[in-house]
Amino acid sequence: MRRFDKQLNDLNDKLLGMGALVEKSIKLATQALKEQDTELAKKIIGLRSDVEKKEKRIESLCLKLIMQHQPVARDLRFISAALKMITDMERIGKQAADISEITLNMNGAPYIGELEHLSKMPAATVKMVTESIDAYVKKDLELAKSVIEYDDVVDSLFNAVKFDLFQAIKNQNSEQILDLLMIAKYYERIGDHACNIAKSVVFSITGSKE
Repeated sequence: MRRFDKQLNDLNDKLLGMGALVEKSIKLATQALKEQDTELAKKIIGLRSDVEKKEKRIESLCLKLIMQHQPVARDLRFISAALKMITDMERIGKQAADISEITLNMNGAPYIGELEHLSKMPAATVKMVTESIDAYVKKDLELAKSVIEYDDVVDSLFNAVKFDLFQAIKNQNSEQILDLLMIAKYYERIGDHACNIAKSVVFSITGSKE
């Protein structure tokens, strides 16, 4: 196997590792939120620096591949897409930390209700992140397109959460409602970043930015 191919495989492995870490961040941030676990929330905030370190390592590898091998066509698109993807993954890591910051700020106050739609958002966004990275590694165009389409599901859940919270604001803790709305917005943004990752995958395979 050529050195270039080995380095591309290493890039895949590092992207999978970063993807796994941001997925873990989302899941644990959600667990901390549900259980009002302040110690776990603090750990999620600390994970952000680990995500940033992985981003820098992958960025360095991508630049090395471009400078040393001067790839063209599909290989160059593949590396360029990776550079875009790690930016979105870093933002996802930040938003998981932001959710945990709000968890800490709520100080264990009882939640206003079951929040059915909000509880569905984490699994939906994790699905998008997982499948968008899988699509990149497997060069699976159809999977990438399905992630882009699935963003509508997350957007619909966000709109449902907004409606639920606006209905509750009449006679509930308005400060907590605003906190929960912001949490829902962070999940919605995670979905947007996962959608961006999938669009980068489409570009790496087809060369089209549409």
